[in-house]
Amino acid sequence: MARRNLNDLLAFVTVAREGSFTKAAGTLGVTQSALSQAIRGLEERLQIRLLTRTTRSVAPTSAGERLMKAIGHRFDEIEAELEALTELRDKPAGTVRITCGDNILHTVLLPKLMPLLREYPDIKLEFDMNYGFRDIVADRFDAGVRMGNTIDKDMIAVPIGPSLQMAVVASPDYFAAHPAPKTPADLTAHQCINQRMPTSGGLYVWDFERRGKQVNVRVDGPLIFNTAPPQVDAALAGLGIALLPEDELMPHIESGRLVRVLQDWCPKFAGYHLYYPSKRQPSPAFSLVVKALRFSGPRQP
Repeated sequence: MARRNLNDLLAFVTVAREGSFTKAAGTLGVTQSALSQAIRGLEERLQIRLLTRTTRSVAPTSAGERLMKAIGHRFDEIEAELEALTELRDKPAGTVRITCGDNILHTVLLPKLMPLLREYPDIKLEFDMNYGFRDIVADRFDAGVRMGNTIDKDMIAVPIGPSLQMAVVASPDYFAAHPAPKTPADLTAHQCINQRMPTSGGLYVWDFERRGKQVNVRVDGPLIFNTAPPQVDAALAGLGIALLPEDELMPHIESGRLVRVLQDWCPKFAGYHLYYPSKRQPSPAFSLVVKALRFSGPRQP
């Protein structure tokens, strides 16, 4: 098959995966018009429609789905082999793509990985800031970062931080105007800052446990967010009580800008882990990233 046809097949696979000509063009580093022309030429040569285009989305037809299943993984295998060839270089090279949240990026990933980049200048890191549960295989990430208790069993999970607790907090001004809750049930009488879950779309139910007793509380309040930073800001502004992993709040707790309550109702749990597919053949660059991030402190609960 002519080389240009291979390029057209790669164009098709990328558009089908991204669901967008704009995103695919950015991934491939070509113009949208060139990408459209490549897909149109491939469809004309095969004499069959591969993609269904609307004003808002692009999706494979049944023929396109069949072609994706037949060749999509082939390009992944080629990429993996090309990455593996970096073992023969004097220095590891390649791009490592990680999806993660904002706070863990700034507190753990960047501090631990910046020395790696200085030592190995041919390694590139790409971070996707996302609070949802991305499918790292389908979205072609090398790894993701989540709490240890939320990772699928078929993934390899490497601890990158200590065990954590959730923290219930509010500002000193808020607690000056409202009595601090003594039990989780007391939260129903307070203004609480809610979180919309990115996966289910429902509001987060506040979970507590003490001496084997588990309590779930559905809180209410004037604010709902889908990420952590604005919840922290709202709590600092005295707008209500927030519940977040303690690492998001510790600087404010230690400075006195936030007051922590109900700590004895918040058991420790496995902290942040880097996770990746168990079937993945790690490249030298990825292996160095894992080594740099691995947490060497006390064992997780």
